[in-house]
Amino acid sequence: MNKKKAFNKILRDIKEIKIQGARNIAKKALYAYSLFPNQKSKKKLFSLRPTEPMLINVLNKMDKEPYEKILKHFDESQKKINENVLKIIGKNKVIFTHCHSTNVSGALIYAKKKGEKFEVYNTETRPLFQGRKTAKELKKAGIKVTMFIDSALGVALKDAEIIFLGADALLKNGIINKIGSGIIARIARDEKIPVYIVADSWKFTKNKIPIEQRNLNEVWDKAPKNIKIKNPAFEFVEKKYISGIVSELGVMGYDKFVGKMK
Repeated sequence: MNKKKAFNKILRDIKEIKIQGARNIAKKALYAYSLFPNQKSKKKLFSLRPTEPMLINVLNKMDKEPYEKILKHFDESQKKINENVLKIIGKNKVIFTHCHSTNVSGALIYAKKKGEKFEVYNTETRPLFQGRKTAKELKKAGIKVTMFIDSALGVALKDAEIIFLGADALLKNGIINKIGSGIIARIARDEKIPVYIVADSWKFTKNKIPIEQRNLNEVWDKAPKNIKIKNPAFEFVEKKYISGIVSELGVMGYDKFVGKMK
């Protein structure tokens, strides 16, 4: 495949969510940009997923740092995140997560390899069922997984002892993550279940992030006329619901993390 075809394929795959997860999107965008490192390419890549500050941060770093150094960050960061998640799993036997996060899945698989005994509850995450990807990855690693339909959140959280969520964007006052994360966080506070955001610090941004509205056909293909459908892909979760941020920088409270990013 020539460079132009490879570049365009990555654009399509990101736009059509064939490539999922902020880290995977950023890595693929980084590679695409390395093929044609110019402002036109950057603008095209930025337009694909405006809710992904990691993509923007990574491409901007290419103006100052070599490709290999930036690429190396992803694995080095994950290794540190793995160790930091391991510190807080403790004796929690039922871990809850939502959607799919490379950082979360990687850390749980690492904890399993280190001998931690736990099971995972997760949600199917409609309408694209990203939770199935999480379930498959964890099952392959020998982790016991129980999947719940999204509307059974309340039932699933009754047994959960700790919650690990990923993030698409880390902001000054909270995070943006997959739709459903907000209600999970609010129930968790009522039930006194700690909520940790597991994410690479490169997802932090001071910019305003739009909430992406996805294609209505994802929810109901060929729906009857005059039925309105809302399909927000993400939502904002206030920092007051978050027990801590787990990044390559360590485990810390929200304000302390933001202070590190200034």
